[in-house]
Amino acid sequence: MTTLQAIKITERVYWVGAIDWGLRDFHGYRTSRGSTYNAYLILGEQPILVDTVKANFWSEMLTRINSIIDPTKIKYIISNHSEMDHSGCLLKAIDLIHPKKVFASKSGAQTLQEHFHCSHCLITPVKNGEKIQLGNTDLTFMETKMVHWPDSMFTYFENEGVLFSQDGFGMHLASEHFFVDMNELSVIRYEAAKYYANILLPYSSQVITTLDSLVVFNIKPQLIAPDHGPVWRGEKNIHYITELWRKWARQESYLKTIIIYDTMWQSTEKMAITIADSITAVGGDGVEVRVMPLSGSHRSDIAVELLEAGALLIGSPTINQQIFPTIADIICYLKGLKRKNLIGQVFGSYGWGAESIKILQEEFKNMAVETIAEPVKAKYIPTDDTLTACRILGEKIATVLNDRNND
Repeated sequence: MTTLQAIKITERVYWVGAIDWGLRDFHGYRTSRGSTYNAYLILGEQPILVDTVKANFWSEMLTRINSIIDPTKIKYIISNHSEMDHSGCLLKAIDLIHPKKVFASKSGAQTLQEHFHCSHCLITPVKNGEKIQLGNTDLTFMETKMVHWPDSMFTYFENEGVLFSQDGFGMHLASEHFFVDMNELSVIRYEAAKYYANILLPYSSQVITTLDSLVVFNIKPQLIAPDHGPVWRGEKNIHYITELWRKWARQESYLKTIIIYDTMWQSTEKMAITIADSITAVGGDGVEVRVMPLSGSHRSDIAVELLEAGALLIGSPTINQQIFPTIADIICYLKGLKRKNLIGQVFGSYGWGAESIKILQEEFKNMAVETIAEPVKAKYIPTDDTLTACRILGEKIATVLNDRNND
């Protein structure tokens, strides 16, 4: 008897992936709850493996497959996404299984060849909307370009209504509970939001196209099986995640302000706290403020807070005629995520020259943040007049947010 077992998802679909309990960083994204690399096995007249796992989890995947079927009986492999956490074991799987074909999108077939330089892989590109029948298994393939790679695609197992969604609707969450409804909803929502904010946000227009395409292809899944995190089952849960994705993709303005800063001698910190206090006082119960000092806030946690925000303020002292290094890091990260429809302003302290303010102003232009009022700067230690200016800035931010959300 094998020590690791496949997990039954439906009558014919089994989870044969791996749980990465120790993962704490994914391309600069803090994965504090670990992750899973989900691979699935469709049983039938022609057994099919859907995706593989990260290279160092090959033995775990193979052991789970062996718990229900001889791997050499698998006839086909589907690669929905060629990123290495899903295709890392593909070559080993091909060499062991000798599948009749490996299916991938047109871009995926090219990417896999460029990754592996494999002359014997028999990678067969499929078209958007293409339907195939493999024995008693009916499949529909749907391109989902830039959700989140050019090669990405969904595979729909029509017989049981299972949508294999690669990175779509996923999250980094290691759990022995393989269905969403078996986990704490607050954890599910946070990790789903964190995943969207840090990975999918730049591709929000493509996300909307993908959601609309599900309707066009008349795909009404009973289960959504992503490549990371638990499986979504039932109409209520599937509606929940698809509507959250649509909401996040619209990048609307919310009654929430994020204040990011770092500080050397607490001058910039005093300004941040004063601005936050003013927003709270003027905004009332509806306005939410998150003050996020970079001494204790990771970039990926800031990104998830910004996902449902309407205002962004960033404060930095000047050091060597530049912004603080931690501020440069978060700006670089947030620029890449391309959050839209934000208002905001910059602030900071300086000793000899206020270069940090000038740099931050230019960065806000690059990020298309609509600036409200004027930046606030303090020479050495904030005076009463400076803190008054911070309060006025906070009042204006709160007023504009309230006005926009009341329209």
